[in-house]
Amino acid sequence: MNIAAILCERARNLGETAALIDTKSGKDRVVSFRALDAITARVAGEITSQGIRQGDGVLILHPMAIELYVFLVALFRVGAVGMFLDPSAGRKYIDRCMSIYAPRAFFGSWKAQMLRLWTPSVRRISISFCTSRVPTTHFVSLHGESNTVQAIADVEDSAPALITFTSGSTGQPKAALRTHGFLVAQQDALQDSLSLRPGDSDLTTLPIFVLSNLASGVTSVLPDADMRAPGKIDARPVLHQIERHPVATTAASPAFIRRLAAECERTNRQIAQLRHVFMGGAPVFPSDLRQARNLFPNAEVTAVYGSTEAEPMADVHLSQIAEEDLLAMERGAGLLAGVPVVSISLRIVRDQWGTPLDPMTRLDFIALCLPPQAVGEIVVSGRHVLPGYLNGAGDCETKFDVDEVRWHRTGDLGWLDSRGRLWLMGRASAAIHDRHGDLYPFAAECAAMQVEGVRRAAILQVVGLRVLAVEADREDVRVSLRRAMAWAHLDEIRLLDSIPMDKRHNAKIDYGSLAKALSKPDRN
Repeated sequence: MNIAAILCERARNLGETAALIDTKSGKDRVVSFRALDAITARVAGEITSQGIRQGDGVLILHPMAIELYVFLVALFRVGAVGMFLDPSAGRKYIDRCMSIYAPRAFFGSWKAQMLRLWTPSVRRISISFCTSRVPTTHFVSLHGESNTVQAIADVEDSAPALITFTSGSTGQPKAALRTHGFLVAQQDALQDSLSLRPGDSDLTTLPIFVLSNLASGVTSVLPDADMRAPGKIDARPVLHQIERHPVATTAASPAFIRRLAAECERTNRQIAQLRHVFMGGAPVFPSDLRQARNLFPNAEVTAVYGSTEAEPMADVHLSQIAEEDLLAMERGAGLLAGVPVVSISLRIVRDQWGTPLDPMTRLDFIALCLPPQAVGEIVVSGRHVLPGYLNGAGDCETKFDVDEVRWHRTGDLGWLDSRGRLWLMGRASAAIHDRHGDLYPFAAECAAMQVEGVRRAAILQVVGLRVLAVEADREDVRVSLRRAMAWAHLDEIRLLDSIPMDKRHNAKIDYGSLAKALSKPDRN
C-alpha cells in the first residue's frame, strides 16, 4: 500500500482539522488535512511534469516546515523516493552518499540550493525544485493554480519510499531504505507505542514522527527552532507555540527537553497542558525523566528506545521506575529501557559484535540466546525492523537469518530482568574488558549521572586506563564520584567543560572526539 493513500483517507475523515502548523516570520501557518491532500496532489502533478517518475530518487535538504512535508507526501503520491542526508558531515560524505544512490532531482530551501555551488555531486543533479524563486530551479508554490493533479501511484509494499544515510563517521555511510510497507508497519507500531489519537495536537521534533502523526490524524506543530541543533535552540519561541496551540503531546530528544526546562526554570513556570511526553533518539537517563516531570507536571513521561533501523523497540514510563530500579542504576545495572513493544521480537545473544553471523536454524539461535540477567547483544526482528540496507552494504555486519527470518543486530548491549524488562548497557564497541573485568558504558555513565552536581558523564578506556569524563557544576565532584562508584575501579576522573556530543540529537556521546580530548594531558 502507498503510504500516501492512508494520508488521503485521513483527509476525507478529518477535513478541516489542522494537519500541520508551523511558524514563519513570526506568523503561524496552518494546513488542514483536506488542504494537504489537495496541495500534495497538485505538487505531485508539477513533479511529474518535470519528468520525475515512480522509483526516481529525490534528494531533500529543507528545514522542518510545511513545505518539506508537502513535497515529501507529493513524492509518495508519485511513487518517487525521498532521500535525506546530513550536509554538515562535509563534501566527502555527500559525495559518498551520491555514489551509493544517485538522485534524479533535488529539492531544497534557497539556502540549500547554494550547496549546488559548493558540491559537484549535487550540482550534477539536473532537476531542481525550490519553494523560493531561485535561478535554474523549478519553482514550487503551496498556493499555485495549476490544474495538474496526480493520482496516487499504485505501488507494492516492497517499493522504496525513503532513503536515509548513516553518518559514515567510521567509514562508508550506509543507506537505510524504508519501503511503503515498512512505513505502514512502523506507523502501526508508533501509533500503539505513542498512543496517537486523531484530533490531538503534538509538538513534533522528530521528522519520522510527523509521518506517523499525519497517518494517525494527529496535528503536528512544527517547532519554531533550528532543529539541526536541538541542544542549542532558543526555547522561547517554542514555548510560545505551546501556549498558543492546544498541544497535548510531544516527542523529543533529551537535549531539546533540557532547553525547554532551562528556560522554564529561568522564568519560574511549568507547562501544565501536556498529557504525554515521549523522550528518545538518545539515552534517556533518570535525571532527564525527573526534569521532564517537573517541567510537565500533568504529563505521563515516557522514555522510548529505538534506532533508525527499528523505531520503537521498548519504552518505560517514569511512573514504572521504582526506587529499587534507581538504586540498581546507581550500582551499575545500566539504564532501564522497559518492556519491548508488542510488535517486536527482542532477544539477548552472546556478544560477538564485529563478527558476522551465518544463517542458522531456530535451534542454533536458541543456543545463541542468553538467559535473564546475562549481558549480551540486543537483536530484534519484526515488520517495522529494517531488513537490510541499500545494495546490501552493511548487512553482513548487522543482519542475520534464522530459518529465513531476518534479525537485526543493534550494536547495543543489554540484559533482560526476570520481569522481561530491557536494561541498556551501551554500545558493544565501547565496552571495556580489562584486568578488573567488564565495564559497560551505560553502567558507569548512568551511575555517574545519579551523583549530585554531574550534568553529563562518559566512560572510555584510554591507554589501558578506565577514564570517566564528566561535566559538573562543582570541582569537588570527584570525591563523590569515587565514593559512589568504587565498584567501577576508575583509574581517572577527568572534568571537562563540555563532552563532545553527536550533531543530530546533541544527546549521544561522540566517543571518537572524546577519545581525542582525553588523550591530551589533564590540566585540572
